[in-house]
Amino acid sequence: MFLAVRELRFAKVRFGLMGAVVGLIAVLMVMLSGLSVGLVRDGVSGLQNLPVTSFAFERGVQHDSAFSRSVVEMSAVDAWRDRPGVAEAAPYGNTLVNAKSDRGVDIDLALFGVAPESFLSPKVSRGSRLSGADGVVVSGTALDAGLHIGDTITVDRLGTKLRVVGATAGQDTFGHVDVAYVPLRTWQLIKAGAGPGDPVPAHAAQEITAVAVRAKPGASVDLAAGDAAAGTESLTLEESYGASPGYTAETSTLQLIQGFLYVISALVVGAFFAVWTIQRKHEVAVLRAMGASRGWLLRDALTQAFILLLAAVAVGAGIGVALGSLITGGGVPFALSAPSVTTAAAGLVLLGLVGAGTAVVRIASIDPATALGGNR
Repeated sequence: MFLAVRELRFAKVRFGLMGAVVGLIAVLMVMLSGLSVGLVRDGVSGLQNLPVTSFAFERGVQHDSAFSRSVVEMSAVDAWRDRPGVAEAAPYGNTLVNAKSDRGVDIDLALFGVAPESFLSPKVSRGSRLSGADGVVVSGTALDAGLHIGDTITVDRLGTKLRVVGATAGQDTFGHVDVAYVPLRTWQLIKAGAGPGDPVPAHAAQEITAVAVRAKPGASVDLAAGDAAAGTESLTLEESYGASPGYTAETSTLQLIQGFLYVISALVVGAFFAVWTIQRKHEVAVLRAMGASRGWLLRDALTQAFILLLAAVAVGAGIGVALGSLITGGGVPFALSAPSVTTAAAGLVLLGLVGAGTAVVRIASIDPATALGGNR
C-alpha cells in the first residue's frame, strides 16, 4: 500500500493522463447508459405502464412483430379469464396511426384499444377517464407535443374524429410514438378501415390484437396450459418488449457498443500497467530480493490500479451525469438511471482491475536474480 501510494504521488503526470483516459471512457459509458434507458422508455414505456403480466397473441405469430401481425378472437378472453392464477383478462388492441388536431398539430399515435371498464383503462392526471365512443386519453408527453385537453384529432385517410378527454401522468410511448387509449369498439372500427358513422364489420367486432392477462398477487400462471386452452401464444410483459418497432435492434446496438467500451477500458488499463511494470522491473526485483512475497507485490499493484480507477471513474461519471442532466428533457430520448450509472461505473472499475491484474501478474513470477542482472 505504501509503495502504491508513493508511486501515484511520484508519477502524477503519467497516472493523471491514464486517469483522464479512463475518465473519458466513464463519461461515454454514462452517456450511453442514459441513452439506452431513454430509448427503452421511449420505445416501450406504454407497455411498461400497463398493469399486465403477459400477453396472449395469435398462435404462431412472429415474436418481433406480434403487435402488428397478431389477430386473436374475442372468445380467447373468456378462456384466459377462467384460467387458474389469473386475476383478470381483457381484450387489447394496438395499431399506429397518423392524426391531426383541430389546432393544426400533426402527430403520430399508437392507439391502444381497451374496454373502458377493464383494468387496462388508464388513470389520468388531467381531464377525465376514458368514456364515450369518441373519447381518447393521451400520454402526458403528447400534451408537450402540442395537444390540449378538449382538442379534436382526426385520423388520416379515415376521417375518424376523436376528442381528447384526458392525459396520463407521465410518458406513455410505443415504438417512439405517443400512446392514445381509445375504446375497444372505436379501435376495431379504425383497425378495420371503416369511416365515421359506419358500423363495425362483423368480423372486426370479434378480433383483437391480444389478450392482456394479469396474474393474481403471488400466483404463477401456467402460460403453456392457457395457450393450449385458448389457442394462443403467450409472451410475458418483458418478452413482449421485443415486438415494439426497433426495440431489439436499438438495445442490441447500444449493448454492443457498451461491451466494446468495457473491453477497450480493460485493454487500455492493462496496456498502461504492462508498460509501467516493465519500467519498474528493477525496483520490483529489489523488493523481491528483500523478501517481499509475490502476493504482496500483486496486491500492491492492484491497490494502485484500484485507486486510479476509482478516482477516474468517479470524476468521469460525475461529469457524465452533469452532461446528461443538461440533455434530459431536451427532445433526445435520454434518461439517467441510478442503477444503470452505478452498474456502468462498477463494470469499468472491475474490468479495469482485470486488465491491470493480467498485466502485472508477471510480477508474481519475476526472478530477482534475473531482473537484477544476475545471469550476466
